Amino acid sequence: MDYLILKGPCRLEGTVTASGAKNAALPVLAATILAPGSFLIRNVPHVADVVTMLRILRSIGAKAFFSDNKVEINTKDLTGSAADYRYVSTMRASVCLLGPLLSRFGKAVVSLPGGCVIGPRPINLHLKGLRLLGAEVDLDHGYIVARAKRLKSTCVYLGGAFGSSVLATANLMMAASRARGKTAIENAACEPEVVDLGRFLNKMGAQIRGLGSPLIEIEGVKKLMPCEHEIISDRIEAGSYMMAAAITKGDVTIRNVSIANLGAVIDKLEETGVTITERNGAVRVRRKGRLRAVSVTTLSYPGFPTDLQAQMTALMCMADGISVITEKIFPERFMHVAELNRMGALIRLEGPSSIIEGTRPS
Repeated sequence: MDYLILKGPCRLEGTVTASGAKNAALPVLAATILAPGSFLIRNVPHVADVVTMLRILRSIGAKAFFSDNKVEINTKDLTGSAADYRYVSTMRASVCLLGPLLSRFGKAVVSLPGGCVIGPRPINLHLKGLRLLGAEVDLDHGYIVARAKRLKSTCVYLGGAFGSSVLATANLMMAASRARGKTAIENAACEPEVVDLGRFLNKMGAQIRGLGSPLIEIEGVKKLMPCEHEIISDRIEAGSYMMAAAITKGDVTIRNVSIANLGAVIDKLEETGVTITERNGAVRVRRKGRLRAVSVTTLSYPGFPTDLQAQMTALMCMADGISVITEKIFPERFMHVAELNRMGALIRLEGPSSIIEGTRPS
């Protein structure tokens, strides 16, 4: 599909179910490398990045079947430690293959990752952490080459220019799960997707404590075992539906939602005047009156997520008053602003902030 044709205005009403979280599914799929055998992963979203990850796993010898949002994967007969450039170069999250490949084979060869264009996203924290775990890491003609006979315990601080790193935390959790001794990750990412990976690893037999906190401790074990797991719901997809309902003066119920993972989003939506109620794992979002302008700053979890910044910008274009949205995670993530202005929005950029003068729709 090259484009969508939308005819509006319209009011969104009805019920929709949030998918499994892509950002949780990708590292969980990568983690299956750590133990030979058969896994069953449920609630996996059918999106391009998941298909790409499965292609990478098949390229190194895994047998993977994907249907009805379930992945059956067997990693018993993996044939290599080099991830295929054709796939890795298209997906940012493929860097999380480094940890499990290095842990299982003592070597990992992964090309520098591609992915979305939202400003610089360095991988220095990944490389720093693996080196502290005892790996030799080199960059060779666009490839990351890591080697280690046996990873050892360490203490690593994962502070970056814009906060903690989700993928670096995931990579080190996977690598350290079979390292010798006890590893501590300080300033670890607290995102629900990291917690979900940790729960999956613990089901495999890992010993990980502190999930959801800035200090994660991992006691290395000699062996991990295959298991079954269900991916958490996608808080970004759910948040997008919530904002779409608010923009259109809609009444939308979203099923398969954990409101505990959407605290900052719900707080800001309620501040705009949107009514949000929760019942039996579903969230109902209603808007009747006008929207009030609010200011938002994106932060690492549990702050307002950067992946909902563009949606919130669009919502504030419909609000009464002036809003300021500040991007603290990816300061250059404002490609949507020019397109919204073409549609009649009044937005100006000042450094890492957008100043939005809300309109008065008829």
